[in-house]
Amino acid sequence: MKKMIILAALIALTSGCGGQSTPVTNQVPVNPVATTTAPGVAVSPAATASTIATVPVDDKKFINAKVTRVVDGDTLEVTINGKKETVRMILVDTPETKKPNTPVQAFGSEASTFTKETLEGKDIKLERDVSERDQYKRLLYYVYIGDKMFNETLLEKGLARVAVFPPDVKYVDRFRENQKKAQEAKLGIWSIENYATDKGYDVSKTKKDNTIDMNAKFETHKPASNEKPKENPAASNVHYNNCTEVKKAGKAPLHKNDPGYSSKLDRDGDGLACD
Repeated sequence: MKKMIILAALIALTSGCGGQSTPVTNQVPVNPVATTTAPGVAVSPAATASTIATVPVDDKKFINAKVTRVVDGDTLEVTINGKKETVRMILVDTPETKKPNTPVQAFGSEASTFTKETLEGKDIKLERDVSERDQYKRLLYYVYIGDKMFNETLLEKGLARVAVFPPDVKYVDRFRENQKKAQEAKLGIWSIENYATDKGYDVSKTKKDNTIDMNAKFETHKPASNEKPKENPAASNVHYNNCTEVKKAGKAPLHKNDPGYSSKLDRDGDGLACD
């Protein structure tokens, strides 16, 4: 009997509380540090697959638009989803051609013509910086034609200067590099000494005793300054009494060499009639 009691006690000791000290070998430890599923996206281990965000490779968000009219070198009229808007290009400033009480500035017409010939009637893409509109309610964008940013093209050709208005400074360093190259090559606005400044354009530098050939450093497919533009045989047969007739014919604005252009339709004398 005594042996049986001792045996029962031993069985109780080995099977009763000994199981609590046995380690659980199939348990996976939890890492309290968040894991990363995509560049810049940290997710808690407790998150499910449906809550994990993905980061696109290219974070640029483009808006599609169509250019209906070029106002001047750095300003466009466009349609976005059927709505008419005016777009002012960010970080660039071309010489004035339309500013009230301001004469047409040197290389302003060249910039306007280049923008018109490149963008008018074309499908473009728009990229926003920080601000949506300026004080004149114009949309502020970087403009792309194909894969090329047009703001940058204006700087490369010496048709615009870098104009900084924080907080819209996304590409300012890159733009200044392009401007520097145009300055060194004395292209466009940089061919007139001290004309383009950080504050704008000093028109006193373009007075008669300081002026140079405006087309000397400007490369486009326009005829050279010493070439006469080809005459359109039908030009002399086209006549408009007023801008209403021009617009009704779908020809506005008329350039100086366009059929039907006349100085009486060009009130501000900038070479564009009925604009």
